[in-house]
Amino acid sequence: MEGILHALFAPGFGHSEPVRTAVLAGAVVALVSGAVGVITVLRGQSFAGHALSALGTLGGSAAFLVGITPLWGFVTSGFIVAGAMELVGTQRRSGRDVATGLVLSTALGLSALFLYFETIVNSTTGVTITILFGSLFALNGITLPAMILLGIVCLVLLALLYRPLLLSSVSSELAAARGIPVRTLGVAFLMLLALSAALSSVTVGTILSSALLIGPAATALRLTKRPAVAMVLAGVIGMVSTWVGIVLAYDSYRWPPAGKGWPVSFCVVAVLFTVYLLTGLGSRLRTARVRQRRAGAPVTGQPLPTVRQG
Repeated sequence: MEGILHALFAPGFGHSEPVRTAVLAGAVVALVSGAVGVITVLRGQSFAGHALSALGTLGGSAAFLVGITPLWGFVTSGFIVAGAMELVGTQRRSGRDVATGLVLSTALGLSALFLYFETIVNSTTGVTITILFGSLFALNGITLPAMILLGIVCLVLLALLYRPLLLSSVSSELAAARGIPVRTLGVAFLMLLALSAALSSVTVGTILSSALLIGPAATALRLTKRPAVAMVLAGVIGMVSTWVGIVLAYDSYRWPPAGKGWPVSFCVVAVLFTVYLLTGLGSRLRTARVRQRRAGAPVTGQPLPTVRQG
């Protein structure tokens, strides 16, 4: 038994404070991202989720430039960008995509400017890597409680808005006919999406955070068509994938190049992608079996052929 545990977990894994912090933060972010991600997929706003995740670069770079925790930069920029996307966009999906693309290109340009200033003014190394690819093993005691509080707030607000959000996702016309303020509700959800993207940006970086937002949700919706069940399942898938990624990243210090370690963000996203592929393969196998059963089943309700006597 000890040999198996030693093979799975590198020495010191259970006694490492950064690992314990990463496990707790990863669980919080995965639960929030899973719940928000299901609604995001149902509303057809996956591109908006990707844009908000990528645009966290703007807030993170600005936060480093002024000397504050990147989390608050991610949150602030997410809220500002989400408001700009809704202000420029329209209710039509094509209009939202155009607005998202315009805001995305502008904010990324500003991000490049802030990262340039950070490099030449403060001579800080590693900032770009931290913002783009996360720092799950480098979270401090101040950032973690803030992440837990923001995660709880996001889940509570999502629970309060769940029913009108679900109705407006299925049919905005029907929701409007029932007196639901669809435009206001859309703005509120974009803010929740921005908050979720900010939390995931802290863990796996701004470039890869959309994988944590969309991957578990898309996987869960392959397994069930019930939104509430899918939200819980997506949270579990994201949490387990994050924990497995943390273990792999910690163990990778024994892999080549020796003593360097692989990025935890890569390990988490690799696990998520593998789970998504496996569920897709399983879904195809089930579909093929159902078709085979139907093809081989006798046709009922048809008259028997008449046999002529020669």
